[in-house]
Amino acid sequence: MPASPSDPNVLLRDAAVTRRVGQQRLAAGLVQGALLYLLYHAQRGKVWPSTEPLLFYPLVLLSLILPILLISGLGHLSRRQLGQWMGAAAVVIVVFGLHDAWRMVAPPQGVPRQSSFFVLVFSVAFFYIAHTLVLSGAQDGQRVARYATYFETAWKVFIQLLFSAFFVGGFWLVMWLGATLFQLLELRFLRRLIEEAWFSVPVTCFAFSCAMHVTDVRPAIVRGIRTLLLVLMAWILPVASLLALGFLLSLPFTGLEVLWKTRHATAVLLSTSAVLVVLVNAAFQTGEGPAGVARTVRLAARVSCVLLLPLTALGIHALGLRVADYGWTPDRVIGASCLLVAVCYAVGYAWAALRRGEWLQPVREVNICAALLVLAVLFALFTPIADPARISVSSQMARLEQGKVAADKFDYYFLRFRGERYGEAALRQLVARPEGDMARERAVRSMKQQYPGDLSAMPGVDIASNLKVWPEGAKLPSSFPLRDWNLNREAPRLPLCLTKPDRVCDTFLLDMDGDGHDEVLVVGEASFIGAVVLAEGDGGRWSVMARLPYDVAGCEPLLQKLRKGQFALVPTRMREIEIGGMRLAVQKDASVPLQPGVCAGLTAGP
Repeated sequence: MPASPSDPNVLLRDAAVTRRVGQQRLAAGLVQGALLYLLYHAQRGKVWPSTEPLLFYPLVLLSLILPILLISGLGHLSRRQLGQWMGAAAVVIVVFGLHDAWRMVAPPQGVPRQSSFFVLVFSVAFFYIAHTLVLSGAQDGQRVARYATYFETAWKVFIQLLFSAFFVGGFWLVMWLGATLFQLLELRFLRRLIEEAWFSVPVTCFAFSCAMHVTDVRPAIVRGIRTLLLVLMAWILPVASLLALGFLLSLPFTGLEVLWKTRHATAVLLSTSAVLVVLVNAAFQTGEGPAGVARTVRLAARVSCVLLLPLTALGIHALGLRVADYGWTPDRVIGASCLLVAVCYAVGYAWAALRRGEWLQPVREVNICAALLVLAVLFALFTPIADPARISVSSQMARLEQGKVAADKFDYYFLRFRGERYGEAALRQLVARPEGDMARERAVRSMKQQYPGDLSAMPGVDIASNLKVWPEGAKLPSSFPLRDWNLNREAPRLPLCLTKPDRVCDTFLLDMDGDGHDEVLVVGEASFIGAVVLAEGDGGRWSVMARLPYDVAGCEPLLQKLRKGQFALVPTRMREIEIGGMRLAVQKDASVPLQPGVCAGLTAGP
């Protein structure tokens, strides 16, 4: 007969508190640290196995994830169960690592090859869910455990991981403090020691495994922290539901166009839905009864469950508009995958909220089904089944072939650096086209790029078509559209309309320095893109003269006044300092350095 959920040792078998299990966990942490150090040393020295990506990437993932699963499973799974689970997990990790290495394009000589960050992040999410399901099933002795067991296990593992990370952070904070103390005495041995990878990597893994063991043998502490955390989160739910409801009720008055202009509506809507799901579960907990839940929280939970439907529908519509206009990209494929899971939650939670006489009981079944769906979606995304790069490249190439995007507007940069091996194959198809084909010429130039920041081989952008000039009827200086800003070293910090096609910026002609010649103020098309003042120098060369605060871009009220001419150019209040024939502007932000060679060129006079 399974243990009662009220039993404080329901998640901790007697073997977990034995010294033998503790020693095994600490040994696993040390082995993990040693493996990670050897892999780090191999990559830094560019020696085997780092020279074999199909071997190196799976080894890195295995060394990062498998020991943590082992440490968490020790004492809770029998030897047979632990062996089966470690074997199955290793197979999945190897599949993820092999696919990640296989899909990548070999970088130019001298450029390090790096694994996809998303693979590690989503692998952690995958195995957190899978590990919870395995531990719960083993505890109840059946394939599908009781919901209460899933709930207890999921929160216990989460809190263990969270506090283990805090422990490691606190440990290294103390170590650095100790090193600083010894430095006061001009003793630097401790600082040099903690900067050595052979010491820091194994010690970090050892400290993490130690924290995992301590939190595991103190279930009452973990349970108390979890209870407090859930109570606090439950009382945030009324605020979150009220804000979400207010947002939805405001849409009929503002219209959806304002929402679509943000270009990141889907991400915000998905984040809102995820927050509501987490907070609803914080209030619902095991769902054994609403007696201990305040009426306000219960009402907010039901309202939030219903609000998930319109929020998810808006997210689907927003993503659909972007895909219809610009096709699929990796971010949109991942967004669509998240929306698929959100639909599962939204439909299931709405059904639970509208049923009378029950305290959201169907939420239990919905959560279990959603967990299995998440595992399936993640596995598909990080295997060839639904590789975001493969889907995106196929979509963009279809748009090019169907004439939905002109050859001179097509994003060859995406194929070169975000399309992985699929993008490289697509570029080779374009290069094989007949001479004179514009797509072929652009593809050839793109293939010459050596790294993501290398814009020297990129074709220029038709700047004039990207810029809306104010005041109306004004024209840009004749030399301005001829400037290829992709060749400028500051290209990554410029508004995208200067370096990429199909981007529109507001542009204003202003005589900023009072010399009788207009400078060009270009304001980015979205928040935090930035705004720059560009000035013409000798020989018709344009360069960055000054920058405005980065959040000017996206500030619609300010832009409206600029468009209407409701502004004035005023002289600066602070005078400049002239030293040796060079003028220094007095600025609040002193991060702007002197021009190279200026200091060395000055001579100290009498």
